[in-house]
Amino acid sequence: MKEHLDWFNNLDSADSDFDDFEQAIPLMSEEEEKELTEAEIPESLPILPLKNTVLFPGVVVPITVGRDRSLAMVKEAYEGDKIIGVVTQKQEEIEEPKYKDLHKVGTVAQILKLIKMPDGSKSIVIQGKSNFKVEEFTQDTPYFKAKVQAYPKEMDIEGVELDASVRNIKETASKIINMSPNIPSEASIAVNNINSPTFLLNFISSNLNVSVADKQKLLEIKKFSDNLDQVMEFLEKEVQVLDMSEKIRTKVKSDIDDQQREFYLRQQMKAIQEELGDDAEQQEIDKLRDKLEDKELPDYAIKTVEKELQRLEMTPNASPNYGIIHSYVEWILDLPWNEFSKDKLDLKYAREVLDEDHYGLEKVKKRIVEYLAVLKLKKDMKAPILCFYGPPGVGKTSLGKSIARALNREFERFSLGGIRDEAEIRGHRRTYIGALPGRIIRSMKKAGKGNPVIMLDEIDKVGSDYRGDPTSALLEVLDPEQNDTFSDNYLELEYDLSKVMFIATANSLDTIPAPLKDRMEIINISGYTLEEKTQIAKKYLIPKQIKENGLTEEQISINDEAVERIIDQYTRESGVRNLERRIAGVCRGVAAKVASGEIESFDVEDDHIEEYLGKRKFFSDAAERTTVPGVATGLAWTPYGGDILFIEASVSKGSGKINITGQLGDVMKESAMLAVSYLRAHADNIGIPEEAFKFWDLHIHVPAGAVPKDGPSAGVSLMAAIASIFTQRKVKGTIALTGEITLRGLVLPVGGIKEKVLAAKRAEIEKVLLPKKNEKDVAEIEDDVIGNLKVHYLERMDPLLDIILEEDEINDPFEFFKVSDDHKNAVSGKNGVMSDDVEVVSNKKD
Repeated sequence: MKEHLDWFNNLDSADSDFDDFEQAIPLMSEEEEKELTEAEIPESLPILPLKNTVLFPGVVVPITVGRDRSLAMVKEAYEGDKIIGVVTQKQEEIEEPKYKDLHKVGTVAQILKLIKMPDGSKSIVIQGKSNFKVEEFTQDTPYFKAKVQAYPKEMDIEGVELDASVRNIKETASKIINMSPNIPSEASIAVNNINSPTFLLNFISSNLNVSVADKQKLLEIKKFSDNLDQVMEFLEKEVQVLDMSEKIRTKVKSDIDDQQREFYLRQQMKAIQEELGDDAEQQEIDKLRDKLEDKELPDYAIKTVEKELQRLEMTPNASPNYGIIHSYVEWILDLPWNEFSKDKLDLKYAREVLDEDHYGLEKVKKRIVEYLAVLKLKKDMKAPILCFYGPPGVGKTSLGKSIARALNREFERFSLGGIRDEAEIRGHRRTYIGALPGRIIRSMKKAGKGNPVIMLDEIDKVGSDYRGDPTSALLEVLDPEQNDTFSDNYLELEYDLSKVMFIATANSLDTIPAPLKDRMEIINISGYTLEEKTQIAKKYLIPKQIKENGLTEEQISINDEAVERIIDQYTRESGVRNLERRIAGVCRGVAAKVASGEIESFDVEDDHIEEYLGKRKFFSDAAERTTVPGVATGLAWTPYGGDILFIEASVSKGSGKINITGQLGDVMKESAMLAVSYLRAHADNIGIPEEAFKFWDLHIHVPAGAVPKDGPSAGVSLMAAIASIFTQRKVKGTIALTGEITLRGLVLPVGGIKEKVLAAKRAEIEKVLLPKKNEKDVAEIEDDVIGNLKVHYLERMDPLLDIILEEDEINDPFEFFKVSDDHKNAVSGKNGVMSDDVEVVSNKKD
C-alpha cells in the first residue's frame, strides 16, 4: 500500500492532477463500480505486460513504461480511446516475453494520464475496469494484441453475511495499518470509506504484502466468497507477523537504543571520513591485503589470513573482536615464512671470528666449523640443537653471538630462568585477553629471518607448577625431527623451525629432564686456567674496561704480573666475571686520579694492585690445613666450577660412635661408613689397633658447614682423613684426591675431572689422585692446562695410604688408642659383655 502512496506523493514534481489522497484512491460507490466493471469490453485489446504488478478492477496504479513496444502501444492508445489490456508476466526477469510467458487472465485498464518523469522516462497512471481472459494472441509486433472475453466475478453472498464479511475485512485491514509503522494512518480512513464490497476486496488485494503469483491467483478466483476467504487468510497471517514483530521490537528496544545511537554516529563518522578521503578502517584493511600480496606465505596460511580479513571487514572497529582479529593477522604477516639470511659458508672466516671473540674453547669452535662444513657440502640440513654446559662466566652466552656473526645470521636470545608457565613457550589461546604468541614465535618475528641463531639461556633453571611444564613444551621446539611443524597456541598454524639453530646454556645438567637432554648435543665448557684467564684479560677485558671507564690506552696499562695477581689473590672462579669486576675497579681508581689531575697516565704493576683493590681476598691454605693428622684435601665439582674440599677427622674416648657434620647428604655419609668399614676390615694390615674402633668416638666434619654437600666422589678423601687419624700419620699437604670407593676396595670413576684439576692448580696442589677409569677424561684436557701438575691413577685403595700419608707417625697408634680398664668396663654392656655395635650420630634434621 505504501509504494502506491509514495508514488502519488511524487506526482507534484511531474505536474500531476492528483493533488491529495482522496484523488489518488477513488472512493467509488457501488453504482459507479457497476458502471465501470460492466462497461463493454472490446473483442480485441492491445496488451501491456507488467513485470511485478497485478492490476485489479477499480484500482489506480502508476506504471513506468520502458520497453520499446510497450511505449509504442501506450502512445497509440493514449491518442485513441485510452483503453488497454494489462496482464502480468509469469517470470519477472524476462525482458522480452513471448505469448507463453504471460498469464491468460488480466484486467482492462484506462489510461488516466501520461507523464514525463524528471529523469526522462515515461509513466502512465491507469485504472482497472474489469477482468478478461485471453482467448488467443493475434500479434506481438509492434506490440502485443489479443482476442479477449469477459471474466466477471460471481457475487455468491449477500445481506447480513456480506455486511459482516465487509466489516470484518475492514477491521482487520485497519488493524494492520495501525500496527505497521511504514503505512500512513490516512490509509485506514480510505479503507473505511470504501462502500463497494468488490472494490474493497480489489483494493486490499492490490496492496497485500504477498507475492505477485499469489495476487494473480486472487485475480483469477471467480467466486466472491472464495476471494474473500483467501484475502482474509493473507490478512490474518500479516496480523500475526506484525504482532510477533512488535513483541520482539519491544523486548530488545532498550538494548538496541544505545547500540543504534553508537552505530548511527559511527556511520556518520564513516561517511564524513569517506567524503574527506580518510576512511582509516578500510585503509588499514587494504594495507593488510597489500602486505599479504607481497608476502610469500604457505597456502594454508594464505587461506587463514584471507578468511580473517573477511571477518575483519564485517566486524565494526568498535567491537573487541576487531582488535583481536587485526592483531592476529598482523602477527601472521610479520613472521618470516620463507625469508632466510644467506649463510656465509667460509670456514676460514668462521674460525677467525670465533678466535677473535673468544680465547680457547677449542671443542666448541671445532663443532661449529664441522657444522659449517657439512652445510657447505649438503647445502640443506637441519640445524643442530647445541647445549653449552659449564660454570658461570666462561662465555656461553657471548659465544652464541659469535656463532651468529660467523654464520651471517640474525641472533636472538631470551632467558628461561624462572619461567614456570608453559604458555611462555607455546603462547596463549586467542580467547584470552591480551593473548600473545610464545617466546619462540616472538623471537622469530624480531629476527625477521627464518634461520636465526636463537639462544635459550639458563635452560636448567626452568620451573614447573600448576600452569604447566615449560620444559615439556620445549621438547617439540628442540627436536630436529619435529620442529618443522611447530604449533603455537596463538597462531594455530604449523611453523617451520627446522632452519633455526638453537643453542641452550646451562650451569648444571641435573635439573634438565632426560627427554629434553636427549634432544640436545651437550658441549661441556670447563673453567679457564691461569694462563687462559690472563690472555682473556689482555685481549678482551682490559680494553673493554678502559673504554667503559672513560680512559684511553695511552692513559693506562696493566702488565701480566698485575693481572696474574688479581686472578690468584682476588678471584676464585671458573669464569672471568669477577676478574672483569676487579679490572674495572683498577680502571676506576686510575680514572679518578686522571680526572683529578694527579696523573696523566699510569702503568699498573703487581705491587699497585693492593692500593686499588685492598688486601688480598684468597689464600692457598691447602698445605697449612694438613699440618695435623686427620685432615685430607678433596676435589669437588659445583655448578660454578671445581673447588677443593677439606675433610677433617678427630677422635675422642667414647664407645665407638661416629658423628658426621657439615651438612652432608646421604650418599656422602654412606661413603664415610664405607671408609670406616674398609679400614676396620683391614686394620691389621694397616696398623690400626682394634681399640680405636671400640673405645673411641670418631667425628668427621667438612668445613663450610652452611653449604650442603653430597655425592660419592669424596669417598677417597674421606678414607684418607679417617686413615690419617687412626694411623696418626699426616696427609701430604700437596696432594688432592677424588674418587668413589667400594667395600671391596675399588676406586670408581667420577665426573667433573677438568674442573677439579683446575681447582687443584688454583690451590697450588702439586699432585692429584684420580680413578684409573678417568684417565680418558684427563687425555681430553690440554697439556698447558695440566702444566706441571702430577696425576696419579688408582684402581684399588690398597696402595692409597702409602701414597698420601707421611711415613713418620705423629704418635704410635697402639699407644695413642690405649684406654684404661675402667673405661672398658664403662663401655661394656649391662650383662658384662662388650658391645661391638657402632652408633652413627648425624647432624641431619628430622
